[in-house]
Amino acid sequence: MAALPPCDPVHYLALLERKPGALDFGKPFDDWNLPEGFGVLRRRLEGEQGSSGRREFIKVLRLLESWELGELAKAVDRALAIGALTAEAIRLLLQDGREAPVKYFRLDGRPHLQGRVVPAPNLSLYDTLNY
Repeated sequence: MAALPPCDPVHYLALLERKPGALDFGKPFDDWNLPEGFGVLRRRLEGEQGSSGRREFIKVLRLLESWELGELAKAVDRALAIGALTAEAIRLLLQDGREAPVKYFRLDGRPHLQGRVVPAPNLSLYDTLNY
């Protein structure tokens, strides 16, 4: 009988949010060799936030459901370097540079828009806002 292929821990990440203790004791995570930055991130999060830090680390791991491990590892390293230690900050670092720059909007083929004039905004109105 052939041996079963090793299971992919990424499939179990959603379960970790409900049972965060499975990260240390769950069979799927026994042989999961993550890059060094993940260990540093986990120690810092758990050291600063306790069990909330473990849950935040699990949110970071869940980013593997949408991103490649190499990309996430680079984002984790950047986050550690700048002290942005939340899953949301790491997600933003992953998206950085992914968006295409805005191209100039051309009016060619849009005769209904040609000849329209948009007045410049009156920026002095911002001085009247109450903070």
